[in-house]
This record gives sequence, structure tokens and C-alpha cells, in this order.
Amino acid sequence: MEDDLASEDDTLLLSEKEFHDAARRNDTARMAELIERGVDVKAKNNLDRTALHWAAGAGHVQAVRLLLAHDAAVNDEDNFGMNALLLSAWFGHLRIVQILVNAGAKTNCVNKNGRGLLHCAAQRGHINVIEFLIEDLEDVRLDKKDKMERTAFHLAAENGQLEVVKFLILAGCKCSIKDKDKNTAMHLAAKNGHAEVLQKLIEAGMSLDEKNREGLTALHLAAEGGHHGCLRLLLEAGCDVRAQTQKKMTCLHYAALNGFEDAARMLIAAGVQTDALNFQNASAMHIAVLQNHPALVRLLIDAECDLDILDNRQQSPLHIAAEHGRQEIAEMILIAGVNLKLTDKQGKTSLDIAARGNHINLADMIIKADRFYKWEKVAKATGSTATGSC
Repeated sequence: MEDDLASEDDTLLLSEKEFHDAARRNDTARMAELIERGVDVKAKNNLDRTALHWAAGAGHVQAVRLLLAHDAAVNDEDNFGMNALLLSAWFGHLRIVQILVNAGAKTNCVNKNGRGLLHCAAQRGHINVIEFLIEDLEDVRLDKKDKMERTAFHLAAENGQLEVVKFLILAGCKCSIKDKDKNTAMHLAAKNGHAEVLQKLIEAGMSLDEKNREGLTALHLAAEGGHHGCLRLLLEAGCDVRAQTQKKMTCLHYAALNGFEDAARMLIAAGVQTDALNFQNASAMHIAVLQNHPALVRLLIDAECDLDILDNRQQSPLHIAAEHGRQEIAEMILIAGVNLKLTDKQGKTSLDIAARGNHINLADMIIKADRFYKWEKVAKATGSTATGSC
């Protein structure tokens, strides 16, 4: 039989490639034929995977037994540090896990990310594999950390594996462990919108207001992602709605940044500070205007936020609207009433900025608003009833 390389991109011979394919589809008859003809059972492809990798990952008991009977290297790793045992745990093939363990596979193995058997099974939600690992193996540590210092509990929460989270809590895992970025499992569940997992973590008594390395709480992450279910759970549980990050960002800043109107409404109802300033002295209103979220601007105006706050550039929200030609937003701000005499660091009013940017309609709107404000002031001073709009 001709036995050249299978392809220019592969390191396998044709017979070895055929052997791998047979293992992948559990064709033990063809595998046996090729073994009889002298194929290298331990041959690796360009990713350093062997036939055992394919058979174990696919859950093929017969193929795995055949390979082990012919001295397949049980602990060989591919380019990602995955051996046959880790692959079988990742894909949830309990019987393969048991066979490989009995064949002498190292149960303390980890891949290139430092993730072991429990990490792999937890991330993918394979309860039956987890039960076997914890109850039958001695060297599987419940709270072992990967290179990101995450435990199986972190990964289960991050990926929404509710049953795994419940099991690990009952098994006695340390719920409060933080990863390299100081995230708890609660941070990761909230960030990814896993409300059911978050509910379980709250019930387990985890701290609501723990901050990660950047100073974000679970509530910040839920707001940033617009995860209403998680927001509601955290607010009902009594988390600190006014918490600020290292950069002085509130949850409302994040809702404004991404235009999450419903999230912002929930936060306002819960008592968030609508005029809190971040490290750039920007309020949620500044951010909503800059990001062009008219519905959120309307919501903040209705919440009676301060429209005359100046950021680090000494710009009010109207300055920003004028600079970027946000006509719809500018109209809402003008109707609400603002100080048109405010100037930025260059001494420019919002009208100056609109004119410089050639936003003619917006400039005209500001001029008319100024006239109306003056007329309204005179009308009030003389006791007249002022009606109309800008």
C-alpha cells in the first residue's frame, strides 16, 4: 500500500491518517487491519493528536479499548495540553474516563491553561463525571486553580451550569475564592447573565458587594451587560446600588454607556445617584449624549438629573450634543432648560461649538431657545403666563 504523507499540511502518513479516521468513527475492524499491517498506533498529527485522542473525545469505548490493548500512549498531550482523559471529561464520556483511569492515566493532569479534569467537566456541565471524580478519585482537589486562578466553581458559574454549581456547593467548595482579576463566581455569573446561577449564589450567602481588581461589583457587570434578571435579583437582595469602581463608574454609567434603558430605569428606581461623576467628571447624562442614546437621555431628564454639570473638558451635555450634531438630543435638553452661557475650557458656549461644526439647524435651535428663555424670564418677572416651547 502506498504510504506517502496524507497532505502537505499534515505529518501523518496515509495509513496513519486512515487509522485516525477509523478511531474517530469507532471502526475497530479497520483499525485492527491497519494495526496488523504495522501502522504506528502512537502516530501524531500536526496538532500532536493521536488516535486515542479522537476515540476518547468521541466516546468510543471499543476503539479506546483496542488502542489501550496495543499500548497507545495514554498520557500523550496535544498542542493544547489535552490528553485523552481530559478530552473524555470535557465531552462528558464517563465510561471512557473510568477506562482510562483504570489504564493508569494520570488524574492530576492539566492542559496549557492549567485546567484539570474537574475544570473541564464543570465548565461543560457533566455532573456524572464530576461525581465520579470527587467520590472515586483521591487526588482531585475541589478548589484547584487554573492559570487564571479560577476553580471549577468559577467555570461552572461563568458558563451557567446550575446543577454543577449546586453540586459543588453541597460538596463543600470554597464559594468566596477570587480569580486572578479578583472576580468571584458571583461576578462571572452576573457578567454572563446567568440569573438562575446568581440566585443560587445569593441563597448560598455569597457577599453581594465584593469588588474585583477594577472595583466592579456583580451589579456593575450585570448593568454593563444589560442583564435585567441578574440586576433585579441583586437589587432585591440589597446590593449597594451606589458603589463606584476604581474609575468612579456607577452602574448607571455602564447602563448609559451601552444604552440599556430598562436597566437604567431599574437602577434609578433603586436609588442610584443620577449625577454621580466618574474619573473624567462625566455623569451618566454626559455618556448617554456622547454615545447617542436618546431614549436614555429622556429617561435621565425625567429623573431630574443636573444638565449643567461640566466634565473634565468643562463641557456640559449640551456642549457634547452640539459638538457631535446630536440634534434630537439637543432639543430634549433645551426643552428641559439649561444654562446657555456655560463655556468649555476654550471659552466656547454650546452655540459656538454648533456653529464651528457647521451644525446649522442645531445652532438655530439654540438661538431660539435662548430667546425663549429670555422671554420666559421677563414674563415671570412681570407676572405674565408664559406658554410655548423652544
